[in-house]
Amino acid sequence: MTSAEIRQSFLDFFASQGHTIVPSSSLLPDSPGLLFTNAGMNQFVPIFLGEKAPNVASWAGARPAKDTRAADTQKCIRAGGKHNDLEDVGYDTYHHTLFEMLGNWSFGDYFKQDSLTWGWHLLTKVWGIPAKRLFATVYAPKPGDPSEFDTEANAIWTELFKAEGLDPVLHIVHGNRKDNFWQMGDTGPCGPCSEIHFNLLVDDNEVEGRKGVNSSSPRCIEIWNHVFIQFNANADGTFSPLAAKHVDTGMGFERVAGIYANTKGFTDFAPEPSNYSADVFAPLFAKITELSGKTYLGTVPTKREGLTEQEITDVAFRVLADHARTISCSIADGIMPGNEGRNYVIRRILRRGILYGTKLGLKTGFFEQLVAPVVLSLGSVFPELVERQDIIRRVIKSEEESFGRTLDRGLAIFNKAAVGASVITGALAFELYDTYGFPLDMTQLLATERGLTVDTEEFERLMEEQRNRGRASTKKEIIVAATEGADTTEIKPTQFTGYLSLTTETTLIDVVKTEKDTYLVFEATPFYAEMGGQVGDTGESLINGQLVHITDTIKDKSGRYLHKVAKLTTELSSGSKATLSVDATRRRAINRHHTATHLLHWALRKVIGTHVRQAGSLNTPDRLRFDFAHFESVTPAQLREIEGLVNERILENATVTSYETDFDKKPEGTLAFFGEKYGKTVRVVDAGGYSRELCGGTHVSTTGEIGLVKIVSEGAVAAGTRRLEAVSGQAAYDHVSSVESQLAATAAKIGVPLSQLDQKIDALLAQKAETDKKLKAFEQRAAAVLATELAAKAVTTDGLARVSAVVTVEAPEALREIGSQVLAKLGEGVVILGAAFGPEKVSLVAFASPAAIKAGHQAGKIISALTAQLGGKGGGKPDFAMGGGKDAAKLAEVLG
Repeated sequence: MTSAEIRQSFLDFFASQGHTIVPSSSLLPDSPGLLFTNAGMNQFVPIFLGEKAPNVASWAGARPAKDTRAADTQKCIRAGGKHNDLEDVGYDTYHHTLFEMLGNWSFGDYFKQDSLTWGWHLLTKVWGIPAKRLFATVYAPKPGDPSEFDTEANAIWTELFKAEGLDPVLHIVHGNRKDNFWQMGDTGPCGPCSEIHFNLLVDDNEVEGRKGVNSSSPRCIEIWNHVFIQFNANADGTFSPLAAKHVDTGMGFERVAGIYANTKGFTDFAPEPSNYSADVFAPLFAKITELSGKTYLGTVPTKREGLTEQEITDVAFRVLADHARTISCSIADGIMPGNEGRNYVIRRILRRGILYGTKLGLKTGFFEQLVAPVVLSLGSVFPELVERQDIIRRVIKSEEESFGRTLDRGLAIFNKAAVGASVITGALAFELYDTYGFPLDMTQLLATERGLTVDTEEFERLMEEQRNRGRASTKKEIIVAATEGADTTEIKPTQFTGYLSLTTETTLIDVVKTEKDTYLVFEATPFYAEMGGQVGDTGESLINGQLVHITDTIKDKSGRYLHKVAKLTTELSSGSKATLSVDATRRRAINRHHTATHLLHWALRKVIGTHVRQAGSLNTPDRLRFDFAHFESVTPAQLREIEGLVNERILENATVTSYETDFDKKPEGTLAFFGEKYGKTVRVVDAGGYSRELCGGTHVSTTGEIGLVKIVSEGAVAAGTRRLEAVSGQAAYDHVSSVESQLAATAAKIGVPLSQLDQKIDALLAQKAETDKKLKAFEQRAAAVLATELAAKAVTTDGLARVSAVVTVEAPEALREIGSQVLAKLGEGVVILGAAFGPEKVSLVAFASPAAIKAGHQAGKIISALTAQLGGKGGGKPDFAMGGGKDAAKLAEVLG
């Protein structure tokens, strides 16, 4: 069987058992706290938690079979967080950052008997794996472990092994909580699991095979895990039986396909095991061979330093094959290389791949050529790769160009520092990270290959200092620092009433004073505190007859809203009654910009692609700023389309609703962002049903209140991050009015009606081009005349002509043209020309013919000596050099 046939036979087998075959979910997980989809069960978590009914066919958009049974092949990434295989990829033959997990699930339907029996049948009868080479693990708790010995699974396996004439005592291995008990978290669904291990030793001796189970041996490996979700872990540490019991299984596709290929259909166990033997990697290996001219032989190093040339080659082949799959599938699912969270992990993987390409002699720019073989091997299973292959290549190309500019320089710096060193300093590692874009693990990899270590403690200290510098610049951190001495356990968060009303009757509970400012804290407030990109409210407070102006609102770590106030005429005391009133005009302007930000986010994703993700925002009364993940500039045509879509939606005057719901019950398609800390309850902002995001900010009631949105600018702020700035409402009207006034004034200056301005500018530009052409011809004739005059004044010494003169020219560049013409007229000799451009700017050029150079007259040395006398510097090649100085008064003397 081919790899594709193995995958399909798995799906066909479970389809024949009444399972709905569902598509792989995105590598971008629904949970913002999860880096990547890292297991087949991720998309089914809501069912296990009882938050969704197991109507698989309807909610997964799958081919219907039974709603309580499902099977699929799921793309998974394990390259960050708790599950991280990145550092091992390449150095062995079974770790991957991206892999497929074949799985079948039962949601309150079948349980252990069917799951284990079907699994055994598929492996031994359908695929033909020798039963003697399989071992099963069964949960056997140690003292203190949850639940009891899994007698049911043990009995099932006993019968299955006996039916094959095998000794269950040898083939069933007991495992404790670490190996054979699965929990989703500290509380929630959990249960025992039963793993199937494959003995790949050359000899099928059962005693030796049993020793390899759970021993991390590459010759005895787990291929399939059957998890039986039958308990709920309670907060008090007890475990209660679930009313509905579930099955969750996962099989490593590349592992099984590699074993099949390596053993010639499970018949020859002499070759060393390797997942990379699976033909799913063949197109990639063929392309890497074509690009590098090198051959993959499958060697595996026993250490990380001092590798042979072939070992380096084979490690690089495996790294590139793995990383190309990961990068391509990630980008296809909208995960772009970037500077934060999962996006940074993808950037690290791509840069690691580019680095390994250099070990094969590949120049930066090769990696995008690996997309085609990925699409060839996986496109039929994951159609998004086919649909988005163009954008995948463009993203990779952009990243390669960015990193390529610093890679060679960074490697040179590292190599120089590594000579004679035993440790790479944290300062150097930080420089490589901060200036040249080297992730720390990349520097560690380079160090390990040379038998060196990296001072990570110093690196982390420097990183923290950089973070502190960034935090120190923010107003919020200053205020948080000012209140750090308070006992936050006794502080109640401020009740925010500003979603429904802009006025509140409340009580003053604290006055916080810092070195420069005073802040008031109330029991409740309608003032929005700066957060989520939205600036804080301003307004007034009437306290004991004193009108107090509130100039800003922020929030401290305990949840208190701190209202910054202008100068107080009298002291205020806690317990005073207060009436708070938000500046309504300013708040409405902020609302318009915040809702406009959501609409722009929606339009960006619609026009550019769903890979666009928010990377930061700012919403003020006067403007909005929206940073987003994207790999290239947005074209003027795209900006017009985005702006047009937003204003179309504004004219529709759709209702904007905001409501709270449990995070896990948010509507399908609601945008949530990795890195944000969402609690159990979240706030959904829904504009017309098409823009739906989790957001705690304030918004308009209908899109029509926004009035108008005008995009002001778009540009890059970092590699892979773009920034869009726009205005709405009154600010948009003011912007349009200002632009119209500027255009009218420009038309008046030129003396044409505004309607004819563009034609007149075109005519003036054409006229300028013609004038520039004539001026250039005149300058060339003048230069030729001057060159003739200078050549006529040449002084000949030892058979070499010499011209040294001060000339008058419009620009330093003219010196080079005149000098080259003079030397051409002289034949053999030296030409030195200088010109002053003001009292403190001098430019010089020098030319030397071959005979002059042979006689010891080198242009570079001449310029270096002359510019030093003029308070400057310069140099160049023996035949031509340029330089500058500051003392124009000495120019004639120096050249005399």
